[in-house]
Amino acid sequence: MTETNGLVQLQGVSRFFGGITALKDVDFSCQPGTVHGILGENGAGKSTLIKILSGVLKPSEGRMLLNGKDVTYGTPSDATKDGIVCIFQELSLIPDLSVADNIFIDNPPRWMGMIDRAAQRRMARKVLARINCEDVDPDMPVRDLSLSRRQMVEIAKALSKNPKILILDEATSALTSRDVETVYRLLNELREDGVACLFISHRMQEVEALCDRLSVFRNGQHIHSFNKGDLTEAEIVKLMIGRDIEAHYPPKPTPQKAVKTALKIRDLTWEDRLKGVNLDVGAGQIVGLGGLDGQGHKELLLGLFGILRGMRGAIELNGNPFRPTSPADCKNAAMALVPEDRKTEGLMLQLSITDNLLLPIYPDISRGPIIDPKLADDVVQKAIAKLQIKTKDPATPVETLSGGNQQKVVIAKWLMLNPDVILLNDPTRGIDVGTKQEIYRLMRDLADAGKAILLYSTDYAELIGCCDRVSIMYDGAVVSELEGGALTEEAIIAASLNIAGGEAA
Repeated sequence: MTETNGLVQLQGVSRFFGGITALKDVDFSCQPGTVHGILGENGAGKSTLIKILSGVLKPSEGRMLLNGKDVTYGTPSDATKDGIVCIFQELSLIPDLSVADNIFIDNPPRWMGMIDRAAQRRMARKVLARINCEDVDPDMPVRDLSLSRRQMVEIAKALSKNPKILILDEATSALTSRDVETVYRLLNELREDGVACLFISHRMQEVEALCDRLSVFRNGQHIHSFNKGDLTEAEIVKLMIGRDIEAHYPPKPTPQKAVKTALKIRDLTWEDRLKGVNLDVGAGQIVGLGGLDGQGHKELLLGLFGILRGMRGAIELNGNPFRPTSPADCKNAAMALVPEDRKTEGLMLQLSITDNLLLPIYPDISRGPIIDPKLADDVVQKAIAKLQIKTKDPATPVETLSGGNQQKVVIAKWLMLNPDVILLNDPTRGIDVGTKQEIYRLMRDLADAGKAILLYSTDYAELIGCCDRVSIMYDGAVVSELEGGALTEEAIIAASLNIAGGEAA
């Protein structure tokens, strides 16, 4: 399909990595004053597309035009000079530098040849205010910010460059609901100002809310472009994965009256973040954690996994008292945590898939100080097959995998331990619809095998579709539990705001 007459155009663009074709003969264009959604599974070619547009990569074949003129970029700085700015899913911030230094790292204000710190601070406050981040101190080191705040600083950094074409790669996946609303407002403002926005998201509700036009990529090819509303969600998903989806979520089993409690939490308190949490998770159950971001969900999971110090209250695992003081305690007690940020908390990116998978179980596959290579290879191959990790060679560095396959490695790594209790912190954030379904099926299979799963998710539809019961947290405590017919999006929202509408806990 030929795409013409855009602010930026790709004509017959291909990109090869050795014998691998990442993009094949792509024609694509984006119009000024529009938000253009880019859809496709992980590995579909979206990342390669935006890296070519933003100057990270050069096309192996084809041409790129800006305002009808051929352009070739050797670096992202070259693209930025022409107004093409990309907010990548992998943050580009330098943790030890301040917020202001990060925002203006490419072009800081100067006075007499030196960086004008006062001017930079004023400019940083101005751009942070534009995205409702007045609470962020420009002098604060980025390492001290939450993941959501770091993502907003990344957005501020892009805005400081006055883009004509703004590319957002899963830029909302780590944000709070309040920050997502800010991004929505910002994109609408940029559209009115004539900026072309390319928006990559695996959340269909975001695409439907924001985008004027959409393009679907699959296996490195541009499959189809269309205006919002021309196709149903089911038709779009079929284009993305090349097949019909029979059911988005696996069926739930019939609720059982008597369930063995695998995880019991009573009056769990930590500083001012957890305020007497009470929660049960039965063997064979998927229990969701819902509510607005920042209400204690993440602290609860970290506390249960022995990362927080000074917790008070009682925890029982399989009927036995348990007081976690470290992740090692939890590992030994058959508990696993899939963390929020797979890049920094779940993986060692430069190591191979094999090395990452084997990290938790080296003592189990070793004879004294020597690893049994046959046993190691056997468990790695079984894990790759079970999670359907797409790779030709387990010796490949895990950083080369797509986001969805990286997340599969994180999950597979902990499943090596055969845990009884599995804690999941937003496990499908930033991954495609096909991989999400695989993870949903895996969760249900694990529950059917008797595992207890505690799932925190920012996606209400995911909580409703996956969970047997959802506990809503507000201000550090569980304020409502929803199940059966009472488990609806309206009830979750009402309980999240601590207003009438949910069943009292």
